[in-house]
Amino acid sequence: MNRIFSTLSATHASDLMFGKAPVPVRCGFGLELGGGKVFPEINFTLPTMLLDEESWQSVVAQYEETGEMIERAAKRLHLPGLMVEFELLPPMTERPEWGAEITALLHKHLQQANENYGLRSALRVTPTDIRDVNRPPKLRTGEEWETLRQSFLQCAGAGADVLSIESVGGKEVNDEAMLYGDVAGVIFALGVLAPRDMEFLWNEIVSICSTHNLIPGGDSACGFANTAMQLASQGMLPEVFASVIRAASAVRSLVAYECGAYGPSKDCAYEGPIIKAITGAPIAMEGKSASCAHFSPVGNVAAAMCDLWSNESVQNIRLLSGSAPEAYLELLAYDCRLFNMALEKGTEQAYQNLLVESDIHISPQAFVLSPSSAIRIASAIVKERTHYRQTVAAAREAAAIINEAAANAVLVLSTKERSWLDRIGKELASLPDEENTLTDLMKRKYGHLFLYESYGL
Repeated sequence: MNRIFSTLSATHASDLMFGKAPVPVRCGFGLELGGGKVFPEINFTLPTMLLDEESWQSVVAQYEETGEMIERAAKRLHLPGLMVEFELLPPMTERPEWGAEITALLHKHLQQANENYGLRSALRVTPTDIRDVNRPPKLRTGEEWETLRQSFLQCAGAGADVLSIESVGGKEVNDEAMLYGDVAGVIFALGVLAPRDMEFLWNEIVSICSTHNLIPGGDSACGFANTAMQLASQGMLPEVFASVIRAASAVRSLVAYECGAYGPSKDCAYEGPIIKAITGAPIAMEGKSASCAHFSPVGNVAAAMCDLWSNESVQNIRLLSGSAPEAYLELLAYDCRLFNMALEKGTEQAYQNLLVESDIHISPQAFVLSPSSAIRIASAIVKERTHYRQTVAAAREAAAIINEAAANAVLVLSTKERSWLDRIGKELASLPDEENTLTDLMKRKYGHLFLYESYGL
């Protein structure tokens, strides 16, 4: 039976602090997360190159070079601890033995660093969700699902410490609904379809982790909320819509924890503060030091509650100083020194306030990620009992938070954004109380995009 979160682990904004989690996690080579320190999480990928049978040994050499860099730089930077994330590229998931080979290679380097100079570390492995290669996607059956499952199994046996994924269930509907500004369609994707897929997928992942004594880390609504964030930055979607999507997306990510995940959450899961408030799990976050991967309006506020601080991903290319992964590991290391010095000196609240206040008055997307907003959205979620109602409640609370901030002149919204906020509020208010009613409506509108059996409908 899955867990039910009916109360908060962090009941006040002051309970949400970087480096501190109500339920710390110990993993890998003695790395404790949420126990009073923030650690860097370095993520890297290949330079532009072919990835096939002929180039595979060159690919392995790239990761070997990066593994050697991690050992060297971690010692040079006097890191107190480190999380390494290996995000598999699609061909590495499609060929499970390839993902397992790189997992074993990186595990070897972390083991050597631990043995040679005591580096506390862990390896997060994140296969690519390849189940949507074909549309409508088969999510519970077929070759893609079996291959993804094998990728998890083989990486688990090759040296992973934490397993995560950025899952895609519901995305086939969300993408179209979002582009048309269809609030009901987005809520259907996030609150009806996505939680059903999350429950199926995460029961499988947790089972694999249990068999191999690994940590089931968490999922990410990257394909939903981060897509909205990037579209908003390009002027293709209102910021207030992206902000509401961000809050609503927390519910589908919470399902992983209901199934037995306990963190650390994924770095690109900006819904992490809401998850931390509900579950108490340590969270990974990314912001200003992830500009190598994408731009965002939440560069500082994202750091305010993190337990791992990530660069998202960077190609293994040469910079003037050295390799890009090593340069970004140094950036993360210095960021974490500031976090940890503030914790050591007892000035963490002042530092957190600066991180929050420097962002939230500029963008509604930042405003809904403040500690106080995260608590409000989390509170709205745990008061409801179904994923659909939780998603609606999170979206409505986010809209209310933005409305109040604009009314009190602590957040500046353009006339266009205000108009959209009014529209979103009205559409959220008109949603039916029961998901079956919405599902019947959405089947007629979006039924051609998804397979009912993929969601047990």
